[in-house]
Amino acid sequence: MQSIDAALFMFAPLMALLFLGVPVAFALITVAAVFGLWHFGDSVVHLFVGKVQEIAASHALAAAPLFVFMGAMLERSGTAERLFEVIHMWTRRLPGGLAVGTIIMCVLFAASSGVVGATETVVGMLAIPVMLRHGYDKGLISGTICAGGSLGSIIPPSVLVVILSLIAEIGIGDMFAGMLFPGLMLAGLYVLYILIRCGVDPKIAPQVSEADDTMPLGAKLRLTLVALLPPIALIFLVLGTILGGMAVPTEAASMGAVGAVVLTLLYRNFTWAVLKQSILKTISITAMILTILLGGTMFSSVFIGTGGLVAAERAIEVLQLGGWGTLILILLMAFLAGFVMDVLSIILIVVPIAVPLMTGFGFDIIWFFILLLITLQTSLLTPPMAGAIFYLRAIAPPEITLRDMYRGMTPFILLHFVVLGLVMVFPELALWLPEILLDFD
Repeated sequence: MQSIDAALFMFAPLMALLFLGVPVAFALITVAAVFGLWHFGDSVVHLFVGKVQEIAASHALAAAPLFVFMGAMLERSGTAERLFEVIHMWTRRLPGGLAVGTIIMCVLFAASSGVVGATETVVGMLAIPVMLRHGYDKGLISGTICAGGSLGSIIPPSVLVVILSLIAEIGIGDMFAGMLFPGLMLAGLYVLYILIRCGVDPKIAPQVSEADDTMPLGAKLRLTLVALLPPIALIFLVLGTILGGMAVPTEAASMGAVGAVVLTLLYRNFTWAVLKQSILKTISITAMILTILLGGTMFSSVFIGTGGLVAAERAIEVLQLGGWGTLILILLMAFLAGFVMDVLSIILIVVPIAVPLMTGFGFDIIWFFILLLITLQTSLLTPPMAGAIFYLRAIAPPEITLRDMYRGMTPFILLHFVVLGLVMVFPELALWLPEILLDFD
């Protein structure tokens, strides 16, 4: 009983270390080590060594650095610049056309890279100057870039989902199939919101003048073909082979990494310096991910070993919330945690507790994880730990203030709750594609 009670106290020092500014990975490792040594003595060392070996030997996790490398190479391949020109060429006449084109570009780039930071940074650096030059509202610019960039977490292939699938021990292909339609729904609502708002209030998104659009139709079609075919081919290599059952995620990620290098060669942007920078960036991001993942697995192992799950189940029994009440409570806790923690840390802490509870209540685990992903994507937009804002502040000019960013993201956050409610009420929105493509039960 004492160990069960002690497990609940692991969260207090963890939150204290996080508020003191200790990096997430080291905070998780420190708390796990202290409580592990306290309850299990020297034997906990063997547990931690086993976790290191388990992560290092994970075949599924090998896809993560390959996806990161693919995104790093795409940043320098010239793909984003060509997509930017082509998409805005067709959307600029719509209400808020530049913002609409930016969302579409984020969808395509997210489906090609799988990394939130890469999507938001690359698209933002291209789109922000253009929208500012045409007099777009700074809040609309901020919300569009942040929300569009966050799609990298819910549109496959997502590195975040690779890690989530590993922790939860479920198929990555199942998750990719389940998250595809809700992710596209969310992007569609972004576009619909921009069209309606800019149609009602044209001043926030002035119409592009006729002089800016003088290219003949034949030239537009040729440019569109040249710009769209390579990224679509890359998307098929990665997503098509996974969803079609032709390749496992690691194999598909390998093809995607090679494809990104080929695109860089085709667009004549390949240099050894570019390759070196991409490799170094991949090593840096992968090391960060693996360290946080190791800390999370150590923390969850000690938490479970000291009876944390039993304590959580008892707390749920005392509250008498039932299945749906427990589901809403877990999603609410994940949402609130997003105000002070990064998304990966929330996954590492919440998933080991949530999986047995959701399974015990008979909920479909893929459906639950799609709901969790939508909630966690909202965390990328909610201050003060809004990851999307951190990326935007790094690339935004001084005239776009923090107030503009917060103001612009609020409507997009509300759209997340709309999609969350739809998927919650209609589970088939997340489950029909896995059932069709992967015979998921």
